[in-house]
Amino acid sequence: MRRICFHGAESTGKSVLAAKLAAELGLPWVPEYGREYAETYGTEFTLPDLLAIAEGHEERVKQLEAQGAELALLDTDPLMTAAWAEMLFGQAPDELFAYPKADLYLLFEADVPWIEDGTRFFGTQEERARFAALAEDMLVRTKVPFQRIGGTWAEREAQVRQILAGL
Repeated sequence: MRRICFHGAESTGKSVLAAKLAAELGLPWVPEYGREYAETYGTEFTLPDLLAIAEGHEERVKQLEAQGAELALLDTDPLMTAAWAEMLFGQAPDELFAYPKADLYLLFEADVPWIEDGTRFFGTQEERARFAALAEDMLVRTKVPFQRIGGTWAEREAQVRQILAGL
């Protein structure tokens, strides 16, 4: 199964766009498991929580693979969880880098307004810039292919649609 991962800092349109495009294009997708986890268990994360988030996410991806999906959109993956670990705890456990990588990462730039939704953490300009840099660093560090997505909400959608059409 080809994995296309929406990756980047909070409040950059990943979840909304992944859900919209999956529905419109009839593509399977894996929603952000970390959000579900936070809404269930709270946001006082520990490193074991982040490891559980990565594991839960990967379990859902494997379920799609078992169903025979050829292409799936992933709303983040363990590399984004590694960025969270670096941001919150100053380190990312090796386990987060051991999971299968996506075939392509779409790195959503933090160039749109940050919107508080009750589960987001990094709303100041400094925090957001640092988190965005860590998200990018995870991609560079692991040498995975990625393309930047930025601009207005409409521009982001057009960019992603064009990339998906090319697949």
